[in-house]
Amino acid sequence: MNNSDIGAKDILENTGHNTENHSDHNQENQDVFTSLLNELGDHAGFYIGPHKISELPVILIDDGLHIYASPSSMLKEGVYTIKGHGEIVRTSDGGKPTLDLSITNLVVFQWIAIIFLTFVFTKVGKLFKKEPTKAPKGLQNVVETFVSYIRDEVVRPNIPSQKTADTLLPYFLGLFFFILVLNLIGLIPGGHTATGAIPVTLALAITAFFVINITAMRVSGVVNWFKHLTGGAPWYLWPIMIPIEFVGLFIKPFALTIRLFANMSAGHIVLFSLLGLLFFFGNILLAPAIVGFSIFIYFLELLVAFLQAYIFTMLTAIFVGLAIGEHGHEEAHETH
Repeated sequence: MNNSDIGAKDILENTGHNTENHSDHNQENQDVFTSLLNELGDHAGFYIGPHKISELPVILIDDGLHIYASPSSMLKEGVYTIKGHGEIVRTSDGGKPTLDLSITNLVVFQWIAIIFLTFVFTKVGKLFKKEPTKAPKGLQNVVETFVSYIRDEVVRPNIPSQKTADTLLPYFLGLFFFILVLNLIGLIPGGHTATGAIPVTLALAITAFFVINITAMRVSGVVNWFKHLTGGAPWYLWPIMIPIEFVGLFIKPFALTIRLFANMSAGHIVLFSLLGLLFFFGNILLAPAIVGFSIFIYFLELLVAFLQAYIFTMLTAIFVGLAIGEHGHEEAHETH
C-alpha cells in the first residue's frame, strides 16, 4: 500500500467521522427545540417550569373505578402500564381504559386560578359590604373597574334583554376573570398556560354552548328556538337552511375553542423558538438580539392575555344575543 492509498483512507475515515459528528450535532439541535416545545403540553405530574415538583393522582374508569396516588403506585400494582408519550394502557391486552380522569399539571394550575379568584372576590366582597358607600381603592378599585366594564361594555350592549344580561353577568365575569388569570399564570416564570391546551378551551366553549342555547330556549321558548333553525326562510328552503343553522350551532363553540388555543399557544411557541436559537447556534453574540426580541414578544403576550379573555367573553355575549334575537327586545319592552 503506497502513501497515496494511506492518505485517501485517512481522508475517508475523517470525512465519515465528521459526518457522524455533524449528524449528532443536528440531532442535538433538534432535541433542544423538541424539549422546549414539549413544555407547552400537559404533564402527568405537577411541574414548575421544567422541574417536577410532585406526582399527581391517577383516576381511571374501566371495569370500575381505579384510583392510584401516583403513576408509580399504578405501575407497582401491575394492572396498567405506561407506553409511548405517557399513554396509559392495560397490561393484559394493551387496551386503553374507558375513561382517564387523572389529575394533570394543567388541572392543578386551573385549581390555582380558582383558589386565587375565590380569595380575591371574597376579599373584595367583604370590603364592599363593610363600606358600600366608600370610594373603592387598591385591589377593590381594580376589580370593580373590570366588573363595570364587562357589565356596561360587553354584556348589556350585546344581550337585548337587560334582565337576562344581569342574570348571566356572574357567568360572564367568571368566564373573563378565569381565562385572564390562566393566561397571566402562563407568563409567570415557571407557570404553564392552561388555555394553551385544546381540552381546556374546549371545556370553556362547551359551557358557552349550553349557556347560549339554554338562554335562548328560556327567553324565546323551545318552539321558537326550533323555528330559529329555519333562518326565517320560506318552508321550501328549510331542507337547506335547517342543516346549515344546525351546523352553525357547533361552529360557534368550535371557533371559540380554536381561537383561544391558537392565540395563547402561538406566542409561547415564538418565545421558546427564540430561546432555542441560542442553543441551536451556540453563539453568545446573538444573545442581545434574541433576548431583546423575546422581551418584546413577552410584553405583546401580556397584551394578548387581556385581549383574548375579552374576545372570548365578548363573542359569547354576542352569540347569546343572536340566539335570543327579537324575543329579547320583546322581553325588554314588556319589562319596561
